[in-house]
Amino acid sequence: MKYDVAIIGAGYVGVPLSATFAEAGCHVLVVDVVDRVVEALNRGESHIADVATDRWRPLVDRGLVRATTDYDELRDAEAILIALPTPLSRQREPDLSIVEAATRGVAKVLQSGQIVVLESTTWPGTTREVLLPILEAGSGLKAGTDFHLAMSPERVDPGREDWTTKTTPKVLGGIDEESTKRAADVYRRAIDTVVELSTPEAAELTKLLENIFRSVNIALVNELAQLCDRMDIDVWEVVDAAATKPFGYMRFSPGPGLGGHCIPIDPFYLTWKAREFGFYTEFIELAGKVNEEMPYFCRSLVSQALNHHAQKAMKGSSILVLGVAYKPDIADMRESPAVKLISLLQNAGADVSYHDPHVPSFSEHGLEMTGVAYEPERYDCVVIATDHHSIDYDELVGRAQVIVDLRNATGKRGTASENVFKL
Repeated sequence: MKYDVAIIGAGYVGVPLSATFAEAGCHVLVVDVVDRVVEALNRGESHIADVATDRWRPLVDRGLVRATTDYDELRDAEAILIALPTPLSRQREPDLSIVEAATRGVAKVLQSGQIVVLESTTWPGTTREVLLPILEAGSGLKAGTDFHLAMSPERVDPGREDWTTKTTPKVLGGIDEESTKRAADVYRRAIDTVVELSTPEAAELTKLLENIFRSVNIALVNELAQLCDRMDIDVWEVVDAAATKPFGYMRFSPGPGLGGHCIPIDPFYLTWKAREFGFYTEFIELAGKVNEEMPYFCRSLVSQALNHHAQKAMKGSSILVLGVAYKPDIADMRESPAVKLISLLQNAGADVSYHDPHVPSFSEHGLEMTGVAYEPERYDCVVIATDHHSIDYDELVGRAQVIVDLRNATGKRGTASENVFKL
């Protein structure tokens, strides 16, 4: 069977992208190495929250999308899109091993006339310096002549409904003009807006800039929150007031740290690559330092709240962490600052439990926990780490003995309540 698009990676990027192309009438092949994921997708079952099963199943039933573990089937695709993780190593350096392995698999079956596009977030130069030589050496074909190569970074924000894969503008850049054109033609079949750039390096750096922008501005308000704590000023009142200005300001909120698949990781790609050019991204690295220190600052807030309100030490106190997903109303635990905060509280001797309506249990960074029932009155302190909207925070203020609100979930009521301590 001939496919318009083959997408390698059935994760939070690949499945929504597959659904978007299939809904546009394209025949889509999804390639993944996990048998159970492939089998479930072919039964019409989606494991990705942003693509509900009742959205995915009709596409399978209509024959518009199917999944496989067999790279040989890539031979029959017009375009091959690589949407795989690019994590950091333990030394906080880019780990491209997953993408490189997939690229070697593509090279073995690459056909003349095909277009290969990298969607994975990475450092500027990856497409040209890493993928291109692997594809040429493994296929015997010449990039730009026999096949085309481009980069178009994913811009997924899990749980978001106002901007979707279809409606979020797609930036892309090819290794030559024809590669850019071919990639743009592919995406325009399903994506509303496609922005063509001059090179893959420009596309790679665009994605990093977007997330570094957020990291730096979040670090700014996180630092301001620490200063406001010393000055006895409500940082949330200040942020709200600044946000009334209709120009020259963009609202960012402080919190217990950074989470998600991009913002805590992506800046390190650029700082790592910059060193190759004898350049040190001090501003970016400082932002990372501030954000990484926030769980420690938040631990001290919990200690102060217990001491001042309950006259209790951290050691031996029972603490309920409310919300462990990295952002509200989703189950995504990737790089969640709540995990670090729980570890710090446990290391200080606290008896820590958690409740999250979206996360029944988790195993992250050596920490394994199962959620407990929502009974805030049973604990010496409740820490709001993620502000899920299903929780009644007005009621919580009346039930909990002590609350440390790291997200301003209790709002003005929390400000007026003696048992609420806010970041």
